Amino acid sequence: MASELPRVDGDEPLGEESTEPLVCAVEEDNSANITHVTINQSDFGIRVADTEAGRASVSMLINKMYAWRGYAGTHRVDNNPNRITLAASDKGEVIGTVTLGIDSSMGILADEVFHDHIEAFRARGAKVCEITKLAFAPHVKSKMALASLFHVLFIYGHYLHKCTDVFIEVNPRHRRYYQSMLGFTQVGEVRNNPRVDAPAYLLYVSMDYVNEQINKLGGRSNLSEGERSLYPYFFSPREERGIADRLLSIG
Repeated sequence: MASELPRVDGDEPLGEESTEPLVCAVEEDNSANITHVTINQSDFGIRVADTEAGRASVSMLINKMYAWRGYAGTHRVDNNPNRITLAASDKGEVIGTVTLGIDSSMGILADEVFHDHIEAFRARGAKVCEITKLAFAPHVKSKMALASLFHVLFIYGHYLHKCTDVFIEVNPRHRRYYQSMLGFTQVGEVRNNPRVDAPAYLLYVSMDYVNEQINKLGGRSNLSEGERSLYPYFFSPREERGIADRLLSIG
């Protein structure tokens, strides 16, 4: 049975889940500002899409996947100091992307539809951020690839930007996926998202919860059969610290 990657503003199915045992290794390449991840015998790199060429490549993937899913509009990743777009590539081909939006005086994209709920978090002193523009090429089959991309994004949010709460807008059919796989909690009721002309729920997860799960389960994919979440496919706490230290030194 096919395993489908849930949509954030619309994205692509993950495809058939591999039955191969997952073996992961992480290697840092300081010269290229890239995190290399080896899954079984396949290598892919995760890096910030911070050039025009990089943003064009991920924009192409996003629009291809959004159109395939029937979402409206043209979607472009722009150069914005409050958004960090990551690209996962395999042999030079962009196979996945996700963007972290950091709160600022301009707010975050989710404010357009859910401002009242997000403002309640800010009133409590939360530093909020959001996950948007998640897309994977249809041939990508590994949970480790998805988990690695999420983990690097969480590292940016927690270590570099001190975010406390992460929001995401998801299609109703994928709400339970994010709740079970990453521990997100629903905030409020379903509303229409005009950016993709589709219904959406607002979900959030605290960074404290994410960090707790990483410390407990990260790097332990052998626990995946008894654990439904993606956290066993995240990097180990030691690998996380290595990536975070390197990003902090660059920043």
